[in-house]
Formats: sequence, C-alpha cells, structure tokens
Amino acid sequence: MDCLFCKIASGAIPVERIYEDERVLAFPDIHPQAPVHVLVIPKQHLASHAEAAAADTDLLGHLLWAVGEVARTRKLERGYRLVINTGPDGGQTVDHLHLHLLGGRAMHWPPG
Repeated sequence: MDCLFCKIASGAIPVERIYEDERVLAFPDIHPQAPVHVLVIPKQHLASHAEAAAADTDLLGHLLWAVGEVARTRKLERGYRLVINTGPDGGQTVDHLHLHLLGGRAMHWPPG
C-alpha cells in the first residue's frame, strides 16, 4: 500500500511511538501546532472519518479512549483539543483517518 500512515503503522517508516496497542498508534506530528501535538491513527486503513461505517464504531471508540491515555501520559490535565480533519475542505492531507491531540497551551475559538 502507498499510504504514509500505513507504512508508519507497519514499521516501514520509523517514528517515536508514544502509545501503541494492537489497534492504534500514536506519534508526534512532524509540524507541531502546539507544545504537545500527537497524531493517533488506527493501524487498520480507513481513509477518513466520512468513510467510517457502523462496523467501525468499536475502533472509533478505541481511538478516543487511546487519545485519553496519551493525554494522561503527556500531563494534559488542564485540557486539550482533538481535531479530525475530514476531506479536502476539512484540511485532511493524509488519506488515513487520524486524530490530532493538541495541548500544552490555551486553545482559542474559533480555531481557524
């Protein structure tokens, strides 16, 4: 497969593995937008949130749980933001579902 995040999940492209289990992987974003900026991806290829089906609900729930685990290990008890960019107008640049965990500073609204 030619998917960047599938290559990262398989170990073909090395990254700092912040959190990993049998279904998800978390690693630092290469262009951080906050003091803490971690990507959490499913190891199974799913192009975007828009393509998730009812059969993916367990995986989606596990992704959210894993983000909470990463936030705890990164000491983000004051708060954090989760972002899921979906599709070109949503700012998605890699066609593999991923959650951005942003923290370590106050977040503002609207985000942009």
